[in-house]
Amino acid sequence: MDLHFGDSKPTDDERAAVDALLGPPESSWEGADRSDADLRWARGGREARDRRDLLLPGLHAINDRVGWISDGALDYLCRRLTVPPAEAYGVATFYAMFSVKPRPATVLHVCTDLACAAAGAPELCAGIEARLGPGSGVAVERSPCLGLCERAPAALAIRAGDPVRTAVSAPATVEEAVLAASAPDSAPEEPPAALAVPQAGQDGLMLLHRVGVVDPASLDDYRAHGGYTALRRAFELGPAGVIREVTDSGLLGRGGAAFPTGRKWQATASQPDRPHYLVCNADESEPGTFKDRVLMEGDPYALVEAMTIAGYATGAHKGYLYLRGEYPRALRLLEHAIAQARARGLLGDDVLGQGYAFDIEIRRGAGAYICGEETALFNSIEGYRGEPRSKPPFPVEKGLFGKPTVENNVETLVNVLPILTRGAPAYAAIGTGRSTGPKLFCVSGSVERPGVYELPFGATLGDLLTLAGVRDGLRAVLLGGAAGGFVRADELDIPLTFEGTREAGTTLGSGVVMAFDAGVPLPRLLLRIAEFFRDESCGQCVPCRVGTVRQEEALHRIVERTGADAAGDIALLREVGRAMRDASICGLGQTAWNAVESAIDRLGAYQ
Repeated sequence: MDLHFGDSKPTDDERAAVDALLGPPESSWEGADRSDADLRWARGGREARDRRDLLLPGLHAINDRVGWISDGALDYLCRRLTVPPAEAYGVATFYAMFSVKPRPATVLHVCTDLACAAAGAPELCAGIEARLGPGSGVAVERSPCLGLCERAPAALAIRAGDPVRTAVSAPATVEEAVLAASAPDSAPEEPPAALAVPQAGQDGLMLLHRVGVVDPASLDDYRAHGGYTALRRAFELGPAGVIREVTDSGLLGRGGAAFPTGRKWQATASQPDRPHYLVCNADESEPGTFKDRVLMEGDPYALVEAMTIAGYATGAHKGYLYLRGEYPRALRLLEHAIAQARARGLLGDDVLGQGYAFDIEIRRGAGAYICGEETALFNSIEGYRGEPRSKPPFPVEKGLFGKPTVENNVETLVNVLPILTRGAPAYAAIGTGRSTGPKLFCVSGSVERPGVYELPFGATLGDLLTLAGVRDGLRAVLLGGAAGGFVRADELDIPLTFEGTREAGTTLGSGVVMAFDAGVPLPRLLLRIAEFFRDESCGQCVPCRVGTVRQEEALHRIVERTGADAAGDIALLREVGRAMRDASICGLGQTAWNAVESAIDRLGAYQ
C-alpha cells in the first residue's frame, strides 16, 4: 500500500457504508462526485483529523457491508478522515476479522483453540471443508478462541450485507455449522445465557443472581430486581464517597493484574487535566474466558449502571465500551440496553435528574488478543494499530486521547454494584483478607457441567471442579488460560485466591479453569498455545516478535521427534522464555512462556 492515494474507486456499496457512518462528503477533497473546482483549496482537514478515531468503525462498516476491504474502499475512507493510506492499511491488516484480499461475503470462523481443540475442532474443520468444497461462497477460517468454551467446539458465521447477519453454532456439528454459514437466518437460535450458568437461580449469588431470572432486554425487569439501586446510592455518597467505598471493599481488578480498583479510580479522579474518560474492557480474548460475555448477555443493564457509577466517581462524562467483535449477541443486547437507558434518563445530559452528564459509546474490536492490554486498547479506539504503549506515563495520567483514563473489565465493574448496595464492610467480609468478594470462574474441558461459576475467594480448585463434575482420568488443569499455568491432578487443594495461586507457583489470571484428561495430547496442546502467541504478538518489540516464533519452532521440533533430542530444544525454550519475560513491553510476551514452562516442570510434558 502506497503512502499516496491510488486510482481505485469504491463501489456504490462501499461508499454507502462509509457515508452511513460519516455522513455525505462535503467536497471533492473527501471524495465527493463533484466538479474539480473545489479542489483549488482544502477545507475541513482539522475536523476530519479529529475524527481519526472513526477509522476502526469505518473499517467495520466496509467489512460488514461487503465482506472485505478493497483498495478503493480504503482510499475513500482515508480521504474522508485524512488518514494516510499506508497507516490505514497497517490498521486494517492488524485485525484477524478484516481482509484486504477478496473473499466471499460469508465467512465461517471455526474455533481451533484449547477447549475446542480438545473437543474435536480439527475433525470439525476437515468435515466442514469437505462438505462445502470449492465454489461454495463460504470462506472457512480457523479462528482463535470465540469465547464459547462451555459449548465447544464452536463456529461463528458472518454474512456481509445490509444488515450484516450472524449465526452461532455451538456445540457445532458439520451439518449445523454448514447451515449457519449457508442460511444464517434459518440457523437455530442460540441458547439463553443462563444455560452457561449452572448455578442460575441459586440463592446467595451476587454477580450472577439476575442471569436467568430477568429478561435481559427489559429495563423494567432489571429495575424490579434491584437495578439502579446502586446508582442512587452513589449519588447519595458523592464521587469521593463512592471511591472510599470501593477502596474499603478491597476490590482488586478481575482482568488478571489484580490492581486495587479504588486506587486506580482515585488516581484518575485527582488528575486536574480534563476531560476524563472511562473505558470498559470487554475484549476478553484469553482462550478459555467467557464470563464477561455471559454477564453482558444475561444482565446487560448491570454493566450500563456500573459504568455510569464509575464515570461519576472518576469525573468522566464519556465511557467507551470496547467489545469483542466475535460477540454479536452481546452487541445487540448492549446497544438495546444503552438506547433504553438513554431514553429513560439513565444516560445523557442529566442522569436521574442529578445534573450529571454521562453517555456510553460501543466500539467493536476486530480480532486482536493484544487489545486486551489497556494501552493497546486505547490505540485501537484512537484509530491506530493496537500496539501497547510504554509506561510511564500511566493511563490515569495520560490514557485515551492523552487524557486521564480509568480502565476496568466487565467483571470488575459489575462488582461495584453489590459494594454500594451492601456496603464495603459486608463485601470485604466475603473471601479472604487479601482477595475480597466473589469471583467468577470459567470452567471448561473435561467436566460434566462447563460454564461460569461464582464462588467466594478462598474456595479450592477441588471445590470448583466438584461443582462442575470433573470426569475420571483428570491429568492436568490449566489456570489463567494460555497466559496461565498448568497444575497436576493431585494439586486440587490450591486455594483460588490471588495470593494462594501465587504461592502455589501459578496464577489465577482472569479466572480460566480448563480441565484435561489423559486423552488430550499434551504436546499438541502446548504447540497450539505457542501458535496462539505467535499469531497474536503485535510484533512491536523484538523479544516477543522473535521469541514467540522461536518458541513455536522448538515445540514443533519436539512434537515431531522423541527421545533425548528434546533436551536441547527445552534448554532453548528456557532461554527464549526468560528473554521474553524480562524484556517484552507488555504482558503478552511476558507470559507467553508460562504455560509451556509449567507443563515441562510440573507435568513432565516431554519425558
